[in-house]
Amino acid sequence: MALSNIFDIAGSGMSAESVRLNTVASNLANADSVSSSPQTSYKARYPVFQAVQNSLAAAGANGINGAANASVMVKGIVQSTTPGTASYDPGNPLADSNGYVYSSNVNVVEQMADMISASRSYQNDADVLNTSKQLMLDTLKLGQS
Repeated sequence: MALSNIFDIAGSGMSAESVRLNTVASNLANADSVSSSPQTSYKARYPVFQAVQNSLAAAGANGINGAANASVMVKGIVQSTTPGTASYDPGNPLADSNGYVYSSNVNVVEQMADMISASRSYQNDADVLNTSKQLMLDTLKLGQS
C-alpha cells in the first residue's frame, strides 16, 4: 500500500464520521420536539457505513502482492423504528383531539455516546494522516544528509 493511499482511506473515514456527527447533531437538536401524531414525530436517524474494498488485481498491479485497500463510505441514512412517547398535554397547540402530543424517539444518552465515538474515530483518522505526513517528510529528509 502506497503512503498516498493512506490519505484516501483516512479521508474517507473522516468524511464518514462527519456524516455521523451531523446526524447526531440533528438528533440532539430534535430530541425535545413534539408532534400531533406518532407518524409525524421526529425519528432518530443513523448513518449506515459500508466498507469499500479495492480489488486484489488492482492492488497487485500497483506492485502490492495480495494486499487490498479498504475505505469506508456512507451507504445511506436510516430512521429508527422505535416509537416515541405520548404525553397528555391538552394545553399544547400541537395536541391531538384527545389532548396528546407525541415526542421524538431520540435517546439523548445514546446520542452523546455516539457523538463521543464519532469524534474519537475522526481524531484517530486525523492522527493517521499526521503520522503518514510525518513519515513522508522523514523519507524526504533521508536524501539531505
